[in-house]
Amino acid sequence: MKGNFETDGERFSAERFASGLSRRQFFTLVFLFWAYVTVSNVLYAYGMRTGISKVSDLALFAPWDARVLQHLLLLPLVIISYQASLKIQWRPVLITVPLQLVLALVFAALAYPAMIVAEYMVGDPQFHGQAGMHGHDPFADPMVLSLWLASFVSFIPTYGFGLALVTGSSLYTRFRNLELQRSALEREWSAARLATLRMQLSPHTLFNLLHTIRGHIEWDPKSAQAMVVQLADLLRRLLNAGERDFSRLADELQFVRLYLELQQKRFADRLTIKLPPAEDIVDAWVPSLILQPLVENAVVHGLAGHQGPVEVLIAIGKTEDTLVLRVCNTIAPGKQAGAESIGLNNVRERLAVQFEGRARLAAGPSGREWVSEITLPRMRAAPDRPSATHPVSREAA
Repeated sequence: MKGNFETDGERFSAERFASGLSRRQFFTLVFLFWAYVTVSNVLYAYGMRTGISKVSDLALFAPWDARVLQHLLLLPLVIISYQASLKIQWRPVLITVPLQLVLALVFAALAYPAMIVAEYMVGDPQFHGQAGMHGHDPFADPMVLSLWLASFVSFIPTYGFGLALVTGSSLYTRFRNLELQRSALEREWSAARLATLRMQLSPHTLFNLLHTIRGHIEWDPKSAQAMVVQLADLLRRLLNAGERDFSRLADELQFVRLYLELQQKRFADRLTIKLPPAEDIVDAWVPSLILQPLVENAVVHGLAGHQGPVEVLIAIGKTEDTLVLRVCNTIAPGKQAGAESIGLNNVRERLAVQFEGRARLAAGPSGREWVSEITLPRMRAAPDRPSATHPVSREAA
């Protein structure tokens, strides 16, 4: 089964190399780097050989084909060394740094013997004598020793540059994969939280509605049946809305109407509702269930603290580019504004993450009313980008 960002083979390769690089990435990077090293060394040796040939016949630089063959012979050693280096990594320092240094020294020390082998394999008579001389103890010939030291010193930084390139690419790839995984986890977590938020109806409210229906069964069975049908429609719409990030304003208001009508039957002697007329309902899209926490908050807090009548009013304002949704409810005389409910905070955060600062919620007392007002961009079509890619941190009240 494939993962979110890499195949099983790539994941195995990354674990094998102890890095974020896949097998293909690792080999491609090493091959490109070593091809560059080969070309640059061949061009350098050719230039030096041409220049020296004007003043001396001494063969200090091998021909291009021998040098290319030398780098081909060193390529497996480069791959093995870099693989081992990525496995060793760099911590703990006291153990890994000496091991990394040993790999570099061994590689650089074998570069000149690889050249000797390449000279024999090329078979150029001009270099057989030189190669034969190499076959003796190199410390017995100062020139051979100097050539070996020159090759050793030259390939140390070459190895280091390649190791820095591979290690840096590995670290970057690992960081990028971790960021992608973190983003995916955030999206999944946000989608789950947002779905829970959209589908949430206060269990306390649902229990009270069922209790009201039970009371109506005894003395008004027809009314109880109608309330059951309304509650079923409410829950069905709740489930459907929970599957979408945005819904039409008309659908959102229909959900609110069902909820308020059920509450009005429960508090028939106290609760009055006023919904916007049909001509005020514009063809626009809003976040799913964005009004539900505000309306529930209006009913619960409007009825709390007094026994008088409560009016819940929903109004719609609009301009060419802006939509305003207002929920007002009467409150008890002299009631002080307390801390905002979880539902209001949740709506505010949803607007912030879904519209990136282009929408806001203003809520607070105004005389004997509590006014909650949502201002958001007027969307005439469903947004293409899902809002679940953003985190939502609280649940509705």
